[in-house]
Order: sequence, then C-alpha cells, then structure tokens
Amino acid sequence: METNIRAQFLGSLPPLAPLDAQELQQLAGMTQYQRVSKFHYIFMPDEPAEHLFFLIRGRVKLGTFSYDGREVIKEILQPTIIFGDLALAGESTRSEFAQAMHDEVEYLSVRVSDFQQLMQQNQRLVFAFLQYLSNRLQRVEERLASLVLKDARERIIDFLVDTAGKEGRRVGYETLVKHCLTQQEIANLTGTSRQTVTSVLNDLRKSNLIYFNRNSILIRDLEKLA
Repeated sequence: METNIRAQFLGSLPPLAPLDAQELQQLAGMTQYQRVSKFHYIFMPDEPAEHLFFLIRGRVKLGTFSYDGREVIKEILQPTIIFGDLALAGESTRSEFAQAMHDEVEYLSVRVSDFQQLMQQNQRLVFAFLQYLSNRLQRVEERLASLVLKDARERIIDFLVDTAGKEGRRVGYETLVKHCLTQQEIANLTGTSRQTVTSVLNDLRKSNLIYFNRNSILIRDLEKLA
C-alpha cells in the first residue's frame, strides 16, 4: 500500500484529526501494512505491547481467556478503528488477544514509541487520544454494568439491538443484520452459554420478534424488541 493511500486512510480516523497533511505523511511512513488470514491471532495475552494498530478491512475480536481456558469476547472491531491502544496508557504486555474473525484482515501497525514521538510534537493529538481512551473505558464500564445488572435474556436482546444499530439495514419496520458470529461467539460476548443463546433466539422467533438463520438476523420491529 502506497504511503499516500495510507495517509489518506489515517486521515479518515477521528482520533487522528489533529494531524495535518505533513504529519499524516510522517505517520504513514512509520506504518507497516499487514494482512492476516481468518482466525489468525494478531497478538496474544502476555506478549510485549509494542505496536498500535489501525484496522483497514475485516473484523477483529478482542478478548481474554478465563481461568479454565474459555474465551471471553470483549468487543468486535469494525474497519477504521484503532486497537492495541492500551499500550499508550502504559500497558507493557498485552492483557487481551486480538484475532481475525471469519475473513481476511488488513491493517496498519506502528511502533508505540514512534507514535509517542509524534504525540510529543502535537499536543492536540494527545488530547484526542485521551478522549478516545476515555470512550473505550466507558464502553467497558457499560458492558460490566450489563453483566452485573441484567439477566441473560436482557443481555442477548441488548446485543441484538446494539448490533442492529451498528450494522443493520432498515427495510420498513424490519431491520436486517448480516453477521458472521456463531451462537457460541454470541454467548462469549454476552456472558452466557450457547444453550441459553439458542433458547432465547428460538423464543424470540416463536414470538415473531425475529427470524434468523446462520448468517443473518431479521428483527421484525426494533422498538418492540428493545
């Protein structure tokens, strides 16, 4: 990927808005273009947190492993998002994993030390990333609150509503969500079991609130589901 194309892509990311054209070119020159196949791990827990990543194409899941080895998904990342950013908040070794999902993933990586040098030259970039990290922390807190305060059915419905808001296509009152998640992955995201996800989805289908197959979920009326 040419440097000019990298700079154009980086300029489309809101946290990098404080950078002018020259700084974007400088950052683009520091990056490495990388491509990984589906299910490949970009980084794993306990690895050195030396790079920051900018997702170009594909989906990446962030998560951890429980004490008994079960996967716990924290977030599904869409293109044009930055990840590995906890390294900017002092993380020296990774506390989570990042894994390509069901498609090939393309991204740019930059050494944290190089990016920090750029931040020293532009204080507005520092404030932009503080806001970015603050928003991420808020999402984590909201997820924790959901796990504590809501039952399994409510969490699964929240997942459907949230996914529809981010990725759904409205057709009249109905909303079509095309996805690549297995029911086990939905369970890992919502802190439930695969059996519970299956039961709740079947119950919602019997109530004519949704229809689903392997690759999509059709929400009959988003307001009634919520």
